[in-house]
Amino acid sequence: MEFLTNLYSQIYEVIKYGVFGFNIFEIFIIIVSFIFALLFRELFAKSVVKKIKKLVLKTNNKIDDSLLNSLLPPFKILPIVLVFSLITIIFDANSTLALYFQKINKTLVTIFVFWLFYQSLTPFSVLFNNLEKLLTKALIIWIFKSLKYLIIFLGIVAVLEVWGIKIGPIIAGLGLFGVAVALGAQDLFKNLISGVMIILEKRFHIGDVISIPGHTEGTVEHIGFRSTLIRKFDTTPISMPNYLFAEAPILNLSNRTNRRINWIIGLEYSSTIGQIKKFTEQIETYIKESKDFTVNETYKSYIRIDKFNDSSIDILIYCFSSTNDWETFLEIKEKLAVEIKNKVEELGLVFAYPSQSIYIEKNI
Repeated sequence: MEFLTNLYSQIYEVIKYGVFGFNIFEIFIIIVSFIFALLFRELFAKSVVKKIKKLVLKTNNKIDDSLLNSLLPPFKILPIVLVFSLITIIFDANSTLALYFQKINKTLVTIFVFWLFYQSLTPFSVLFNNLEKLLTKALIIWIFKSLKYLIIFLGIVAVLEVWGIKIGPIIAGLGLFGVAVALGAQDLFKNLISGVMIILEKRFHIGDVISIPGHTEGTVEHIGFRSTLIRKFDTTPISMPNYLFAEAPILNLSNRTNRRINWIIGLEYSSTIGQIKKFTEQIETYIKESKDFTVNETYKSYIRIDKFNDSSIDILIYCFSSTNDWETFLEIKEKLAVEIKNKVEELGLVFAYPSQSIYIEKNI
C-alpha cells in the first residue's frame, strides 16, 4: 500500500510541477509544437516561397526564379526555429534549460542564414559562367567550390561561437599539427600547385583531347585540386595526379586545326617513270583542288618518289586535312585511298608487296 502511495505522489508531483521546470501543460505544448513544425515544415516552406515567387515572376530575370527554388530546403527549417523561439519567449529565461534552448535557437538561426548563403551560390553560378571568356571553365569551378567551402567553414565557426568555443585558439593549437601534416603531405601540395598552374597556363581545358606520352590519352572530364580525370577512348576513366602534367609533355590534340596524312605507297619496279610521274601529278591535283585538304605556305603537300625499297618504288603522300574532327578525317582518308586505288588501276600500275627473286646458276 505504501508503494502505491509513493507512486501516486510522484505522479502527482510530475503533473503539478513538471520536469526541468516545465509542467505537463508546457511539455505538452512543446511536443505538439514540435510535431506541428515537423509535419508542416515543407508546406510552410512552399507557401512562403510561393508568395515571394508571385512578386518575382513580375521581373524578366531568370536568376531570381532559380534562386527561390534553391532556397526551398533552408526554409524548411524555419518552423523549427520558430518553435524554439516560442519556447524561449514563453518560459522562464533564467532557467538553465531555457538558456540551452536559447543557444539551440541561435544555432538553428545561424545554420539557416549560412544555408541560405550556400544555396544562393547555385543560381548565381550563371554569372560565373559568363566569365568563361576571361577565365577558364576549370578555374570557375574551383572558385565556385572554394566559395562553398568558405561558407561552410564560416558557418561552423559561427555555430562554435554561439556555444562559447573560440576558433582562434583552436587554429593556433593546430599550427604545429599543420606543420607535421604539411611535411607528410608534400605530394598533396605538389598536386595542388600543379593544378593551379594547369589552369593559369591554360595548357588544356575541360573537354579537350590530350595525350600524355607513356601514360594515357583521352578526353579531359574534370580538373580537380589533386588530380585530373581523363576519359580514355575505350570509355575507361583514369585519374592522373596533377604533378605529372607539370613534368611530362602534354599533346593537346583538340588545339590542332588540321590532321596530317603521311603515307608511303609502294609500286612495283615494272612501273615506268612516265606512269609514276602521271600518278604523282594526278594525286597532287586532286589534293589541291579538293576542299577536304588545306594546302598553303604553312601546310604544304608533297607527292614525290621517296626511295627505292627492296621490293618497291616508294611514293610519299604527305598532306593535311582541312578538319580536326576525327570522324570527318576518316572519311577524307577513305576518299583519298579510293582515289589512289582508282589512279593506280587507270594508269596500269600495280601495288608492290614484299617479295624476293631467286636466281639459280647453271654449272656448265
